[in-house]
Parts: sequence; structure tokens; C-alpha cells
Amino acid sequence: MARGHRSQIKRERNAVKDLRPSAKLSYARVSVQKACFILDAIRGKDLNTAIGIVTYNPRYASALVKKLLESAAANAENNNNMDRDTLYVAECFANKGPTMKRIQPRAQGRAYRIEKRTSHITVILDEKK
Repeated sequence: MARGHRSQIKRERNAVKDLRPSAKLSYARVSVQKACFILDAIRGKDLNTAIGIVTYNPRYASALVKKLLESAAANAENNNNMDRDTLYVAECFANKGPTMKRIQPRAQGRAYRIEKRTSHITVILDEKK
């Protein structure tokens, strides 16, 4: 059952702010499935190890995730006064973005649809206790 009016529920939910440093890349031109290969590799690792993993990974998404890691680390240092050596990847995930539909001409006047998928990638850091 409901706890109150919809606006009251939203107000309570929005009042709780996540103070962990994060970085988000919207509309990245990589599918969620391909981005998750990289994100699964760095989840739970400390910051320096995670940057090392994505630096030497040949996948396209690793360059995007590396920029996100560096941005989140800069946010932690400048906005939250955290020490870079104590940071680790607390959460990282990719959500589905809009899909661009394109047409590929085929034989005998046919047309095949090509879907160019996008994703929204989020990296959240935290300090080790």
C-alpha cells in the first residue's frame, strides 16, 4: 500500500542524496553488453588497479571508462576532499540509452534495419574504511 501522496513519496526519495563521488557518461556510442565487459572487470577494485586494467584493455569501451574513472577521481579530490589512494570503485553500471535506427540497402531492393545502440555509463567511487 502507498505511504502517502505521490509527491510526498518523491520528496522523501529525493531528500536522500548520495554523497559519493561519481561520473556519468550519457549517450555513449557503445552497447550496454559491450560496456559491461569492462565494468565487470573493475567493479570493487581500487582506483589505481582499475585504471591499470582499462588502460591495457583493447576494447573500445575501456577508453570511455578510463575517462570516467579519472573524472570521478578528480571529483572526489576537488569536491569531497578525499585522498586518491584510498578510493575504490564502489558501483559501476551501464543503462540502456536510445537506439538509432538506420537502413542498410540489400539485394533486390530490400532494406535491412541496423540498430546503433547507445548507453549511459555511471561510475561511483568510495573511500575504503
